[in-house]
Amino acid sequence: MYKKIISLICSVLLLFPILFIGKVEAAGGISLYTPYTGLSVTPGETLSYDVTVLNKSSSISNMTFDVEGLPKGWNYTITAGGNDISQLSVRENGEQSIQFDVTVPLEIKKADYQFTLIADGEGDDYAELPFITTVSEEGTSATELTSEQPNMEGHADATFSYTVSLKNRTAEEQTYALSAGTKEGWGVQFKADGKAVTSVALEPNASKDITVEVTPPTNVKADTYSIPIKAANSSTSAETTLEAVITGSYELKISTPEGNLSTDVTAGNSRTVNLVIENTGTATLSDISVKASTPPNWESEFNSDKIASLKAGETKTIKATLTAPDEAIAGDYVTTFTAETAEASSDASFRVAVETSTLWGIVAILIILIVIGGLYFIFRKFGRR
Repeated sequence: MYKKIISLICSVLLLFPILFIGKVEAAGGISLYTPYTGLSVTPGETLSYDVTVLNKSSSISNMTFDVEGLPKGWNYTITAGGNDISQLSVRENGEQSIQFDVTVPLEIKKADYQFTLIADGEGDDYAELPFITTVSEEGTSATELTSEQPNMEGHADATFSYTVSLKNRTAEEQTYALSAGTKEGWGVQFKADGKAVTSVALEPNASKDITVEVTPPTNVKADTYSIPIKAANSSTSAETTLEAVITGSYELKISTPEGNLSTDVTAGNSRTVNLVIENTGTATLSDISVKASTPPNWESEFNSDKIASLKAGETKTIKATLTAPDEAIAGDYVTTFTAETAEASSDASFRVAVETSTLWGIVAILIILIVIGGLYFIFRKFGRR
């Protein structure tokens, strides 16, 4: 008798956990699912989760939603079919999709944040869906103006082109006036979307790349120059500094000591002229060559046709000898002298007046006199007949 009672008690105890578990499963008839519960975000962005609500029970389940552990300053919305919802009904053994949007504030620290979406149904129906969000950078509620390449190097006659990124980290649309704090003579032009602009408008948390074209003044000295750039309005502003390293301008001039570009020469003779090579730029010039382009059959010769180096403002004089051919006809001829280097060149057109030789003039006069004398003799001898 006692054995039967003990056996019956043991059977009930063994069945009790199974019955209890069945009630728990029935009580947990709803669940939440989304494939991406751990996403990375930047300050001010909104994360959108497509969440599936599953009703595994045999009856319709009505439920409301809440979010636990959402950090201070974060906002969320729950929508279905494009409408905000406060309650959702899911038929038996069915499912329904909702959109869960979470907006991260602009001013936030770089860290991992956790929160949980809760669905609370009738009776014991209850489900949780945990999320973890990684804020990938430090956030602020200000304007940012940055450049990945703020330093550039070039010649004085070059145009420096920078790209700066303007970001509106405020909660409102902003229109920014663009300006540059350069000294007189410098030219600065802003371009956005390929067009010249003086201001740009940005939505909250939006950014735009702006091209800044900088033109140095004429004859600027070789040096490093700072170019302050500012984007500002009445409520917020940002600044950054660009840098232009001027390596100098390359300019060359060829002339004569007096600036006179003409001379004369007798046919068959030579004339030596002094050529002044001047570095009129702001950078040193190297390997300067000098040459002449002469009329046909003329000859040119230099005491030196190479200049190894010429600093800014320096000059060097070279002697050029021009030789006119014997058969040169009297008149004006042009010889072009050129001084050039890899960075610059200069030409000077030299007018040379050719005169015939005095000896040939005397010879011509003698011939004329001989001819006159011969005619006179003929007339005297044969004129009486």
